[in-house]
Amino acid sequence: MTSMSALWLPILLSSVVVFFVSSIIHMASPWHKTDYPKLANEDQVMDALRPLVTVPGDYMMPRPASMAEMKSAEFMAKVARGPRVVMTVMPTRETMSMTRELVLWFVYLIVVGILTAYVAAHALQPGAPFRAVFRFAGLVSFIAYAAALWQLSIWYSRSWGITIKATIDSLIYAVLTALVFSYLWPR
Repeated sequence: MTSMSALWLPILLSSVVVFFVSSIIHMASPWHKTDYPKLANEDQVMDALRPLVTVPGDYMMPRPASMAEMKSAEFMAKVARGPRVVMTVMPTRETMSMTRELVLWFVYLIVVGILTAYVAAHALQPGAPFRAVFRFAGLVSFIAYAAALWQLSIWYSRSWGITIKATIDSLIYAVLTALVFSYLWPR
């Protein structure tokens, strides 16, 4: 077993590397440019929703109040009439700052690094071969980055294209995390 305290550098460095690479992927490349297309009637939809003062959160429409209501003819008519919607209402802001999200993303990257370090530290001894460290760190970090993404497409009809692209991003992040852990693994 390897001491967790010996892995603070790979935890932090992999978080920094993934943070910068993910920023490049999302801001400097066209890879995710088409993930969320603009509604043709965006202004009308926003104007219709604005007076409703919907509290920020996640919503599904139509949404039955119970299993019994879900089976009712009235509810089935709502479903048939459409549209069926899963939406996230975000807080309104004066400026388009992403500071909060970027800080939370970095915290998440550190958590993935800690989980990766924990599993690898319990599976591998100091001086473990590069390939063994790469395999453990890569698999654990890939699971952490990608596993939950598929549920959104399965249950909430999120675009499979977005999910597949995010899974590929996750693979890139996992390879980078695995490389950092492999090169900095205690000897």
